[in-house]
Amino acid sequence: MLKYFNYDIVFQEIPNEVTLAVNFSLCPNHCEGCHSPWLWQDRGEEFDLQTLDNLIRTYHSNFTCFAFMGGDNDPEAVNKMAEYIKENYENIKTAWYSGKDEISDKIEIKNFDYIKIGSYKKEFGSLKDKTTNQILWKINGDLSKEDITYLFQKR
Repeated sequence: MLKYFNYDIVFQEIPNEVTLAVNFSLCPNHCEGCHSPWLWQDRGEEFDLQTLDNLIRTYHSNFTCFAFMGGDNDPEAVNKMAEYIKENYENIKTAWYSGKDEISDKIEIKNFDYIKIGSYKKEFGSLKDKTTNQILWKINGDLSKEDITYLFQKR
């Protein structure tokens, strides 16, 4: 089950996209130095298709990409929600920020335009750092993955 804590329209999570980012609780990763440790807890409300539709209908003209920020406790549900968006909202891209170091086998990458993987490790930094262990993949039409992490880093 997915539970969401909050959401916001943001401009920095996915390059060149205005993103409706939804933060999910029940994070099983518990990365040391996590910027959102309250998301480890069982907080917020259940996130279902009705909630998803309500958010999209309310904010549809204000964003180009829907981002699942977490959801590692139930990647199958994340996948189903992303598939639903792809089938019902053709102009909305989908993204998933996972704190796992590999893409879950419960995820079909065809349902996503972007997938970020990688646990937070203080010694490597975040996506902004050239030493990061995290990767943001752009999923291309042929389902190949393109590493676009460099777009976060100053040149």
